[in-house]
This record gives sequence, C-alpha cells and structure tokens, in this order.
Amino acid sequence: MPEYRRIYCPGGTYFFTVNLQDRKSDLLTRHIDVLRRAWAYVHHRHAFKTIAVVILPYHLHCLWQLPEDDDRFVMRWRLLKSYFTRNIDTSIPGAVARGRRRKGERGVWKHRYWEHLIRDDNDLEDHMNDIHQNPVKHGLVRDADDWPWSSWHRFQQSYGKVVS
Repeated sequence: MPEYRRIYCPGGTYFFTVNLQDRKSDLLTRHIDVLRRAWAYVHHRHAFKTIAVVILPYHLHCLWQLPEDDDRFVMRWRLLKSYFTRNIDTSIPGAVARGRRRKGERGVWKHRYWEHLIRDDNDLEDHMNDIHQNPVKHGLVRDADDWPWSSWHRFQQSYGKVVS
C-alpha cells in the first residue's frame, strides 16, 4: 500500500479534489443544500477562506486558505464529510456503494482525497482556472457560466470575465 505524505503548512493555500465512492452518483449536486450547510458548519467552527470551488455530481475541487497558525485541513475534511453523510438519506439507491453497504458502512465518500499545497501565484491561477473550467472539461456544460455550483460567478463579479 502506498504511503501518503501530506505537507502541513500553517496558513497554507491548498487545492483539493474530493470524490464520492460512486462515480455515477449525483449526491453532491442533488443535496447541494446539505453540502452548503456542512461547509458553513465547518467554517464556523474552524475558519478557512474558500478562494475557489466547483461542485460536480460526484466530486468537488476547491482552493482553501488556512489561518496563519493552522494547518488542520484533514480535520476540516473529516468534519465536512461526516456532516454531509449524517444529513443525507443513505438508504436511497446509489447513496452508499454496494460493497460498503454490505459491511454496514455509510461509505458515501472515498477514503482518500487529493491535496496540493499551492506554491506561488502562477500555481494558484492555474488551479483556479482548472476549478472553474472543470464542468466544461467533464462535458456537463459548454461554458463555465452555465454551471450553477461554482465560484466562477462570484469571481466574475469581483474581477470581470477572464478568458482561460
């Protein structure tokens, strides 16, 4: 089994990719209200800044900046995933992967997720563009403007439309 090495940097800016167990699921967009409450719940208890985010049916990407004396993103993800899982109906088909249900688990999320410590402004810009273009990349929409669950709209209001 591979060893995962995470880089912990107080005040760091991180890019994350977090996936549901079932790649055919649409739980994240179907239960976007629960995901928003989970996000707010964690943010209220353990502050962080969401720089960019996109929610797709079975996965999400985001950029978080942690407080300058704090590197506990693992704890934040554990809380967010737990809150979401506890507050959706896991008895509906597709909510829990069949193998995990047989074991009695509420395995909505993949155990692992991808994180990347942002190195510089170019790295930040590249990841922000990747986040905002992700629904287009996956063929869900033709233009990032058309995807409702993205910080792209907030970004446009603040900085004007940028061509990637």
